[in-house]
Amino acid sequence: MLARQHDPIAAIATAPGRGAVGIVRVSGRALGPWVEHLLGRSLRAREATLLPFNDRQGVAIDKGLALFFPTPHSFTGEDVLELQAHGGPVVLQLLLARCLESAVDQDPTTGCSYLSSMRIAQAGEFSERAFLNDKIDLAQAEAIADLIDASTEAAARSATQSLSGAFSYEIHVLRDALIHLRMLVEATLDFPEEEIDFLEKSDAKGQLDRLQQALNGVLHKATQGALLREGITVVIAGQPNAGKSSLLNALAGAELAIVTPIAGTTRDKVQQTIQIEGVPIHVVDTAGLRPSDDAVEQIGIARAWEAIEGADAVLFLHDLTRINAIDYVAADAVITRAIAQKLSNNVPVIDVWNKADAVSGEAPTKGIVLSAKTGSGLDGLRHSLLQTAGWQAASGGVFIARERHLQALRRVQSHLELAGEHLAAQDQALDLVAEELRLGQNALSEITGEFTSDDLLGVIFSKFCIGK
Repeated sequence: MLARQHDPIAAIATAPGRGAVGIVRVSGRALGPWVEHLLGRSLRAREATLLPFNDRQGVAIDKGLALFFPTPHSFTGEDVLELQAHGGPVVLQLLLARCLESAVDQDPTTGCSYLSSMRIAQAGEFSERAFLNDKIDLAQAEAIADLIDASTEAAARSATQSLSGAFSYEIHVLRDALIHLRMLVEATLDFPEEEIDFLEKSDAKGQLDRLQQALNGVLHKATQGALLREGITVVIAGQPNAGKSSLLNALAGAELAIVTPIAGTTRDKVQQTIQIEGVPIHVVDTAGLRPSDDAVEQIGIARAWEAIEGADAVLFLHDLTRINAIDYVAADAVITRAIAQKLSNNVPVIDVWNKADAVSGEAPTKGIVLSAKTGSGLDGLRHSLLQTAGWQAASGGVFIARERHLQALRRVQSHLELAGEHLAAQDQALDLVAEELRLGQNALSEITGEFTSDDLLGVIFSKFCIGK
């Protein structure tokens, strides 16, 4: 993309399919003469104009609104034209084709084509140009895609926070403080005869401590934001007829999975995303785990184990009506050991005891007791899932974040810790302190794109939708 960043680009900017309104967007340099040629008239800046959109023969394709945003007052920082028409796919394709067709027409004033290099935009190329032209930074550009993809209200609001620059502002505050500390250390290196007094007077240790505390706060909010974006995958596992499908239906509030008294009814994974306090929870119902001679059920059980291996948490569902059956208890023990072998140590397994409505007497002391049939105990399970996910209800300030942001912040954390160790050492290895601070600054700058590679940009923007 970067090699062709000066080409005029065009694309349909609205989602595929039918809609009331559709938009064709064009971005490039010096679009004014071509816009006048395309529409038969000039447009006033940032003012919607109702007019027909004609083909080469002057026959109207549609009638709609045209808006022209001259550089630099546009989303991309270039000249931008938007044609808002009726949202039928054929109409929009005709308009897009007309834009590309008219671009190679000859300008009678110059004798050259208006925009001979105009092409269809690649995925995310409009947002990429906004980033390259300093209209937004990289974290804000990613927030655009996150806002579009948000699956919960909380995720959407957090993405809006990031898009408005809240996340970037906190990164810049950290970076400025780090640069100031780095300046002090490097100045000390230039004047070694004043080394001890200079560092003490400037409270370098205190500055580093405050910087680490501020970083921990940003990392916490970013971790919560990443959770809103990604959610967690929770797999319901257990023996047949423990009520796994009933629990999925109860959590989802809909009859998603077939429930019968016949063991082995569920033959394949059934997945549904629910939200608890705005956190997406991807719940997966699986086939009952047991030895089976049924070839189809064996496939379902194999897929169940695959789902367990990829889980962020496992709900091991037990049947309270069978806790005194020796065979059932023994089978549960076998499954427990098998799950432990499949999972890494940091994946939690939550014991859930179902069918509380069908039994009386003392409840198990370990795990969560509930009834998928009546709904009792479900709130406790939801609360446990949030705890497992690491969610902490925030009063505000959570911004959407991605895994690469978290990795960068953790690298900064590590560099600051090493800088602190070198600063506290008796010999005060200030050259090593300066280097750790430099590496920390680079990691922070990766988040906003001030220090990053073209390869990373290609990966990020290629995941955007066409026209954005």
